[in-house]
Amino acid sequence: MPLTRRTLLAATPAAALTPAHLKPHRLRTGFEQLVAHDYAQLGGRRTGIVTNPTGITRDTRHIVDVMHADPRVNLVAVFGPEHGFRGTAQAGGSEGRYTDPATGLPVYDTYLKSGQPLAEVFTASGVDTVVFDIQDVGARFYTYIWTLYDCMEAAQLAGKRFMVLDRPNPVTGRAAQGPVLHREFATFVGRQPIAQAHGMTVAELARLFNGEFLTTPVPLETVLMTGWSRSEFYDARSLPWVPPSPNMPTPDTALVYSGTCLFEGTNLSEGRGTTRPFELLGAAGIDGHWAAEANRLGLPGVHFREAYFAPTFSKFQGTTVGGVQIHVHDRAAYDPVRTGIALLVTAKKVWSGFGWRSDNWIDKLTGSARVRTAIDSGAGTDEVVAGWQEELRAFRRVRTEYLLYK
Repeated sequence: MPLTRRTLLAATPAAALTPAHLKPHRLRTGFEQLVAHDYAQLGGRRTGIVTNPTGITRDTRHIVDVMHADPRVNLVAVFGPEHGFRGTAQAGGSEGRYTDPATGLPVYDTYLKSGQPLAEVFTASGVDTVVFDIQDVGARFYTYIWTLYDCMEAAQLAGKRFMVLDRPNPVTGRAAQGPVLHREFATFVGRQPIAQAHGMTVAELARLFNGEFLTTPVPLETVLMTGWSRSEFYDARSLPWVPPSPNMPTPDTALVYSGTCLFEGTNLSEGRGTTRPFELLGAAGIDGHWAAEANRLGLPGVHFREAYFAPTFSKFQGTTVGGVQIHVHDRAAYDPVRTGIALLVTAKKVWSGFGWRSDNWIDKLTGSARVRTAIDSGAGTDEVVAGWQEELRAFRRVRTEYLLYK
């Protein structure tokens, strides 16, 4: 189904959030901008915040602790996503409903809730404004952006205001890359048709969700960053990095994730249970031929090292496996999605044991059956990548209408 632009509810313009005495010589997150304006946009309303350990200040204090201690804010609830508000749960888990011992605030679990059930959580919490502040990593299948989508939809159903405090896309916002989700493959790792590497911030995504996908838009405000350029990687402005999830330890992980997470859909290890998840890939029976084959492709910005490792959990737990480690030497030239496809193609070529997960999870990750069936038919990297270019161009045209930064 082609994407069509709808009229958006007004989002807070960036200029209105940049007082003259604040020079944009350094990046200021949406939260920093909110504080700089004395929380005026919250206006004393009963506020609940959707966040996790990444919701921090520049000096690494958690924003829930900061807001709770500030008499200008009426913070009454916290909403935890996958992995939980304090981030203690592994993939596919959450922390449940509890009282936060540090603040005494009630923490509600949003994981795997959407629509009316999630709206009822917002109603039960007694909030009238829901705020979202979570660090994304730029990939369609990273679930926090779909927590954003589900919370926007639920806030509309519950009659709540919705506010997004923006943070950088850590792998830049230069361009969208990869296949676009087909609606019939929608799951929690992709609710709506966006590109695999979307190249947007969460505030931009919220505007796109409101304008393109929500049947009835939510009253939306976006508190924008200042001092961020679309071409900047996360380390450009010296922001502290907090792992958004247990297997996203560094910005380097985020850099490769939108391509190598595809190995979750195979019988190879995607590096979970190592200190370099998504940078280490392998399986029992693979040797150095894979790295050699991948290096022969001459992919821009990346080298592949023959590697051996023994995951401490997940696939091949306690077993020494062979494979590759990805070494990105030119971030600007590197294309994570194309690289991920090339690694799938070469793994199938050099290892006779290559296979997909029995539930065809790869189709959920790539957004359709096209990638799987193309690789199974013997297609090379160029042919697989060519298969999504038309839909990617269409998404890029729509995406342009919602971008907020240069």
